[in-house]
Amino acid sequence: MGQILELVQRVDFIKKECLGKKVLHLGCTNYPYTEDAIEKKMLLHFELEKCAAEIYGLDFDQPGIDILQREGSKNLYRADLERLQDVPLSTTFDVIIAGEMIEHLSNAGLFLQGIKRYMHSETRLILTTVNAYCAMRFIIYALRGRGGENEPVHPDHVSYYSYRTLKLMLTRHNFDMPEFYFYDLGHEHKPFVPWYYRWFNRVAVTFSKQLSDGVIAVAKLKGSSEGN
Repeated sequence: MGQILELVQRVDFIKKECLGKKVLHLGCTNYPYTEDAIEKKMLLHFELEKCAAEIYGLDFDQPGIDILQREGSKNLYRADLERLQDVPLSTTFDVIIAGEMIEHLSNAGLFLQGIKRYMHSETRLILTTVNAYCAMRFIIYALRGRGGENEPVHPDHVSYYSYRTLKLMLTRHNFDMPEFYFYDLGHEHKPFVPWYYRWFNRVAVTFSKQLSDGVIAVAKLKGSSEGN
């Protein structure tokens, strides 16, 4: 059973995981928000370049890859995350960051099968995604939902995940989940969130961390040392 641990800050957690490691970053461009994220100094891939020993990036959006390459990023590959067998990259990594991308996939199972080619027995696959039970989104939806029409969701999301659904998805594809975390509203996002939503979020997570902004599953190949 995965151990549910403390409430964390997502970016801080990911950077700590990647420190001094060989890293594969999936969805690295954050396209179509790449330029906006760079301007606001919020692009995660740039932060990981500073702390990883070696880093590669995969993303389906060629315009985003072009932007990162112009900024000096290297080892970038265009990839359909549901068809990773087609990517001309053959190596394994210490850490794989799948940040805020599984909720975009039509078939997460194909992704989980494909990502194994980049994992060795000690690889940590870090999956982060929005929390299906986020209290702040519930209150936004209640106040502004207009009968269901105005849902507070990214226009490209096709699913929500929780502890139980992530654990089952990973188990079905022969992964263990030795750790599970909830992450709070990020410091980098707070300036862009109205104070009353921030206040409601703070009250909610103080009461119950499982009402937080998002979740983090740490996965390993079944049978590896941490997964036992």
